[in-house]
Amino acid sequence: MSEVKLAAETRTEFGKGAARRIRRDNKVPGVLYGHGSDPIHITLPGHDLLLALRTPNVLLSLDIEGKNELAIPKAVQRDAIKGFLEHVDLLLVKRGEKVSVEIPVHTEGELAPGGNLLEHVLNALPVEAEATHIPEAVTVSVEGLEAGASVLAKDITLPNGVTLAVEEDAVVLQVLAAQAEEAPEGAEEEAAEAAE
Repeated sequence: MSEVKLAAETRTEFGKGAARRIRRDNKVPGVLYGHGSDPIHITLPGHDLLLALRTPNVLLSLDIEGKNELAIPKAVQRDAIKGFLEHVDLLLVKRGEKVSVEIPVHTEGELAPGGNLLEHVLNALPVEAEATHIPEAVTVSVEGLEAGASVLAKDITLPNGVTLAVEEDAVVLQVLAAQAEEAPEGAEEEAAEAAE
């Protein structure tokens, strides 16, 4: 997993008005916290942060006025309509430190024939991993699974150094039987009349 370097500035203005001014300058207000230290209120470059956050659990290397800090995103607030970043909470991490994160679950392969449906019970798998080696995702093969089959957390192969942060018997994926559609009442009679 690569680090994304961002230049951050500390900020002393707070509140809605200050946040609006920051966003108008194409920057994003944020808070950096963790390791028992006082929260640091920062401003980050908007476009660079938006690109960095496309990678799940991205590791950010922040240059805060000459001091370098490592952080991972904990909470990201976006505008509900336009989607731009409004605020970000970042958690301080250290190299070698284990952190709890959720990683996306991707699937590959085809289910057994029959029109069955694959349900993602967990879209993201809670795991513990070293802060500098967080996997971007896990891939699970669903090749040939039939209705009623489930994939449990313990069935997923994790990279070295990554451990589950959820019960081993937690259902991650399950295959649901295809539902036969019932014709509405009178449909057969209408079809027979139309055929005549």
